[in-house]
Amino acid sequence: MTTETTATAPPDAAAPRILGGDYLWITIGACALVFLGAFESLAVTTVMPTVSADLDGERLYALAFAGPLATSVIGMVIAGNWADRRGPVAPLYTSVVMFVVGLLIAGFAPTMEVLVAGRFAQGLGSGALTVALYVVVARVYPQALHPAIFAGFAAAWVIPSLIGPTVAGAVTELWSWHWVFLGVVILVLVALLMVIPALRGLANDGDASVPWAFGRLGWSVLAAVAVLALNLVGDIPAVGPVLAGVAIVVALVAVRPLVPRGTLRARRGLPSVILVRGLAAAAFFGAQVYLPYLLTDRYDLTPTLAGLSLTGGALAWSAAATVQGRMGARLSSVTAVRAGTVLVFVGILLTVATAGFGWDAAFVAVAWVVAGVGMGLMSPRSSALTLALSTPENQGFNSGAMTVADSFGSALALAVTGSLFTALVSVADPFTGVFILAGVIAAAAAVLAPRMRTDAGRAAIVPEAGA
Repeated sequence: MTTETTATAPPDAAAPRILGGDYLWITIGACALVFLGAFESLAVTTVMPTVSADLDGERLYALAFAGPLATSVIGMVIAGNWADRRGPVAPLYTSVVMFVVGLLIAGFAPTMEVLVAGRFAQGLGSGALTVALYVVVARVYPQALHPAIFAGFAAAWVIPSLIGPTVAGAVTELWSWHWVFLGVVILVLVALLMVIPALRGLANDGDASVPWAFGRLGWSVLAAVAVLALNLVGDIPAVGPVLAGVAIVVALVAVRPLVPRGTLRARRGLPSVILVRGLAAAAFFGAQVYLPYLLTDRYDLTPTLAGLSLTGGALAWSAAATVQGRMGARLSSVTAVRAGTVLVFVGILLTVATAGFGWDAAFVAVAWVVAGVGMGLMSPRSSALTLALSTPENQGFNSGAMTVADSFGSALALAVTGSLFTALVSVADPFTGVFILAGVIAAAAAVLAPRMRTDAGRAAIVPEAGA
């Protein structure tokens, strides 16, 4: 039988490949769009201290990061619903236009307020773009090629992690931070041109009977508005803390319909997986955005050198993700997530000590390698747990909830750390303060991680009523 199969099987060259035949340009273009979105996200982290100093925008520093994360949730909800109804073409084009508009506004921004507005537009565009590209993959590629193209997307995220911070720092030193935004515009348009031919025939490839999810859209908008308000009301005399508390409560209430029931109560099983993932992302990214700021402000490092600290963390993340993937079932997903959350906590704790005791800047790089290893273990295995604890009927909702947890958790953490940083500037070391807060969030993730459970099988988790 082996002989017959070998004799009659078509040659390997005839098998479809993502970089062959009709898929070559759509693959290159789609991966390029993912690459540029990832590059912009990481590059801005490196150059924002310079931007803040140039535009006198220290008060809005955190909002420049929290804003696009918050608006990206809105973009995800709109694009997903729109693609289900009308196909992915219109959402894809619209998301690219919105992303480019955001780049142009930020690149030409004369004030920090205008730059933040551009970042809002970037967030809407990037969130919608991610969802639209996933739908394009489902429509264009045969199922056998899905693992390969998603591996390409993963690589498109890893490469900016390695080069983005350093390149952004070099561009800022050689020319200007403006080109970190403006230089990406042309590349985005070129990438879109590569994708367009494969989109023919998909303009109305949807199901018009799918209703508009106005309920979920409304909740996502409310959650985003609450996070944005939190960045702005905290320093209002007398009533600022009260308004900030109200904004946090509103944000948490609004996100409930977007995640599995019981998530905010850390219910055992899938809800705890989603919560732990959101907390770990909040702790990691809530601290990461202040690392270049710390290194340039206190240690007088150049943006390029400050960016290298992020590159080290990205390399560690990638390496740990590769190792856990090769270990397969020899490393249980629950164990990997537990170990990952502990390592994120240890890395942030080391950062707290560096800022608080004035240790050498090299300890920051070491700390972020440790935290990066933790995220490399935690992130892919929490994704695996989410799918393992889902049914075919709720895989889409639960996968979306996982993405929302990443973005919303990070946005909320950045909003709170931003208010804390501003409040501490005149009374204590603001860097130590924000790193301590990030450490508390990481500790919560580590403590709650044991509540994840897989022995109950595939959990039938449903959205909240009205979602």
